[in-house]
Amino acid sequence: MLALTLTPTASEKVQEFIQEHGVETDAGLRVAVLPGGCSGFQYGLNIEDAPEDGDEVMDLGGVKIFVDPFSAQYLDGIEIDYVTSFMGQGFSFRNPNAAGGCGCGSSFTV
Repeated sequence: MLALTLTPTASEKVQEFIQEHGVETDAGLRVAVLPGGCSGFQYGLNIEDAPEDGDEVMDLGGVKIFVDPFSAQYLDGIEIDYVTSFMGQGFSFRNPNAAGGCGCGSSFTV
């Protein structure tokens, strides 16, 4: 099973987004790894109504998480947080599998 952590702050923010968008009760957060970005791969987050066939589905702090098989290989051990700083706010990723990254914080290499 995939080890993925969603901090309490991130969990609250995802629940707010789900409520704001008025999606169904089966809705959850899709966490994906996509080719692209400055370093080769980038993270993708999206609120979706339901999981797709083949997805790994987790319940973390009352938030459903959907991860496709391709992305799962890069997300084991990752922590997703929601941070607020002088420069702005948004989701941040701490990925122990990443060999490198870039200044944007949403792109990485393996």
